[in-house]
Amino acid sequence: MRKLLRVLAAQLFAAAFVLTALSGGAHADTTPTDAELAAEWQTAWDTYKFYDASPPPHPGSGRTRQSQTISITINAPAHQVFTAYSNINNHIGRAAFLTRVSTHRDWRQRGVRYIDFTAIEDIPYQGTIVSSHTHAQQRLHEDELFYETDTWSLPNVVTHQRISFTVQKGGGTKVTERLTFDADDALIDFVVANGVASHQQTQTAIKQAIESGQL
Repeated sequence: MRKLLRVLAAQLFAAAFVLTALSGGAHADTTPTDAELAAEWQTAWDTYKFYDASPPPHPGSGRTRQSQTISITINAPAHQVFTAYSNINNHIGRAAFLTRVSTHRDWRQRGVRYIDFTAIEDIPYQGTIVSSHTHAQQRLHEDELFYETDTWSLPNVVTHQRISFTVQKGGGTKVTERLTFDADDALIDFVVANGVASHQQTQTAIKQAIESGQL
């Protein structure tokens, strides 16, 4: 799986590398501060409105939307699984290339917990490291056992995620991820393949960590 992710990432970044480099900080030779990442997050939020899942890209706009659903069953109580799975910091070392999470804001409103954060992924590419910053907002509905995450990253890739947790007979929990990707026409297939593969790897790793007692 990791080999597949590296191949897909190389293909994606071959197309996107120039755009990333022009944005500044493409190479992981300097470490951005939390304040710098927060400023990047706000610019992305104000410019791209990545939290808005509709309407889909217009025909002829040069962008495409695709969705896929993946699921996994974890042998643990639903609330335990929700708590461990929804904590993005638990994805470090389990999600492909994810090395750091910078949380900008964490608050509650009308029973929903909101978290604004940036995920930093260091991706090997042709002898160097490309540092990719994914800016995100997470909305956790703890009572209803689901959460949503909307993200934006170069080259103008938007994702909308809804992750739900369903109690299974025998006490297990089914985790279902509905993943929606918006990207340029030339990149959409790579984005979907890479994104789905990455989420599947993370699902498996978190399942193992929960069931082994690590989480």
